[in-house]
Amino acid sequence: MKNLFLFLLASLTFATLSCGSQEGSSRSSSKQTVLKEAPKPNADSLYMFTQKQVDFGPRVPNTEAHREAANWFVDKFEAYGAKVTVQEFTDRVYDGTEVELKNIVASFNPESKKRILLAAHWDTRPFGDKDSDNNMVEIDGANDGASGVSVLLEIARIMSGPNPPSVGVDMILFDGEDWGEHEVNGMGVDPEEFGKQSWYCLGSQYWSKNKHQANYSAYYGILLDMVGAEGATFYYDGASKQYASRTLEQTWDVAHQLGYEQYFVKQIGFSGIIDDHVFVNEIARIPMIDILDYRPELNGFGDYHHTEKDNMSIISKETLSAVAHVVLTVLYNE
Repeated sequence: MKNLFLFLLASLTFATLSCGSQEGSSRSSSKQTVLKEAPKPNADSLYMFTQKQVDFGPRVPNTEAHREAANWFVDKFEAYGAKVTVQEFTDRVYDGTEVELKNIVASFNPESKKRILLAAHWDTRPFGDKDSDNNMVEIDGANDGASGVSVLLEIARIMSGPNPPSVGVDMILFDGEDWGEHEVNGMGVDPEEFGKQSWYCLGSQYWSKNKHQANYSAYYGILLDMVGAEGATFYYDGASKQYASRTLEQTWDVAHQLGYEQYFVKQIGFSGIIDDHVFVNEIARIPMIDILDYRPELNGFGDYHHTEKDNMSIISKETLSAVAHVVLTVLYNE
């Protein structure tokens, strides 16, 4: 994760763009809707899923840890009853390195026409370019990568039980999200020269142009990125507000009704960020929001971001559980 050009937009408002999406018809806009109770996540399970990914080692493309983690994800999703599709493709990162990438798609209730898209990235940053001591240090990626995947795995585990939601759910683990430009060593080659909008988010750019299923669409999507750190705060971001305002506001409403207002802040926190949801919105034309840890007191992300501090010591079972409970409640109220 990601973009370097963040700025506060507290004084700005965003027009909601329909983009021809189905978002407006997906749920009631009432903030007073009585919520159906959803299954609650297991905090220990969430933590275990995160620890398991970290135990593989940094999930950097072209490494054994990356290959082993991919196989484990496929096995877990299949064990939970999902139809799994693996998109394998080769791409180049900003410095010309060729990388073997895999987007992993897990579909639940595939016969349902009404579909909700959930996503996270599963790769880790190959260098700690914000680490003052050693900017080439390897990163565990406990929060930036593993946490979002853990929430999806826990939701998959719950949906495999006797009480799944009525809608179809597609989960995508995007690869190649975090091998963007090195902040110390420079920007490299202009990505537009290679048909890309960014050197970040290679997996979501690829999937948005080459969906796993012809004519695939979803009513809306939710991206999970850095959702497990102690003291996390999730603000509205500009792209989510612009493209998927109703889903954004309703998701935060659900969070507040569940008592998680300390995490989900109903204010614009930032814009100008490049994250996977941008390409799902702009290329795939599916309205997608981003649940992303942002710290306004730092004018950016937590001090763990792109450093070796991004390890299990910062992971909070309470934060993971809050996010998983919110997303589950959204799904079970469709």
